[in-house]
Amino acid sequence: MIKYNICFRILLFSCLLGVTACNLHTEADMDGMDEDMDGMDLNIDYPAAFVVNGESNDVDVINLNDHTHKDHLKLNGATFPHHINMSPDRTRLAVAITSTDLSGGHDGGGMDGMSGLKVIVLNSYTGKIEKEIVLPKMPHNAAFNADGSELWVSQEDEHRSQVLVYNVGSWSLKNTIQVGKGLSEITFSSDGSRAYAANTMDATVSVIHPETKSILATISVGKDPVGAWPAVNGYMYADNETDQTVSEIQVSTSTVTETINLGFKPGYVAYHPGQQELWVSDATNGKVVYYKKANGLWARQGAITTGADAHAIAFTKDGSTAFVTNQGAGTVSVIQVASHAVTATIQVGKKPNGLVIRQ
Repeated sequence: MIKYNICFRILLFSCLLGVTACNLHTEADMDGMDEDMDGMDLNIDYPAAFVVNGESNDVDVINLNDHTHKDHLKLNGATFPHHINMSPDRTRLAVAITSTDLSGGHDGGGMDGMSGLKVIVLNSYTGKIEKEIVLPKMPHNAAFNADGSELWVSQEDEHRSQVLVYNVGSWSLKNTIQVGKGLSEITFSSDGSRAYAANTMDATVSVIHPETKSILATISVGKDPVGAWPAVNGYMYADNETDQTVSEIQVSTSTVTETINLGFKPGYVAYHPGQQELWVSDATNGKVVYYKKANGLWARQGAITTGADAHAIAFTKDGSTAFVTNQGAGTVSVIQVASHAVTATIQVGKKPNGLVIRQ
């Protein structure tokens, strides 16, 4: 009986050791598991907001059903990703890699000889990298054209910037369009009929015909324009960082119809058609300020406190909700549009900047 108890205890102790050993993992084991996970396809089959984290060097995926983190996308070691754009069929994401912290502003950010400059194209459902376009100069963003057949990439240069046009799929370079000094963002009008290059160092916006790739006009705006942001009301809105203004550009005439004096450094401009409001992120004070037309001119109506260095703004398809990235706070604010009230604050990575919604 004594011999039986000793044998049983030895057997039990051995089993416990075995279980413990199976549940202990070294750091090397965990790294290997992470690498295995990196090779797996994700299943992002839910309505999602994709948030670019400039200092964390990844993209957080927020489930719009419950505002939780479901997945995140890695960028193959790239540093300081910036703005993000989605293809019209919503299957691809284009993320510009700047290798430079642009959270303090866009003027004169790029330098010749920098490494790691590229655009990364990802599948929005699996998170897989489909293409890395290596570039000689800084891209602030990349934007798909109206039918998704082309990817337009901004290339900053202190003397003469370029817009590079790539065929989607083959990823061959199709056109090079010369624009102004210090190009930041390349954008398209909401109807896709015009492209706009914000020449930050020139204080101009180049208007480009998407089919012919020719420059139709060069428009003078305020000092240090970063992007001309599209609106379905037939206008583009250029945010002029140093002048602290927004230039309203009429798409049909390529003329500035109004200059809105803000009193703060703008980070982004978004138009809400249902409310007929213009939302401008106040990077200086961590707010979003909204405007409405009064007597034919934009007039400030109020402000929504979001978080430090408020930046990109995106509305859901039904227009009921807005999402705002706060670079300094490392958060995304969820706003009920009708009441202009923040209903949730989502913690994301460090220095979130670009934001796009897929529904």
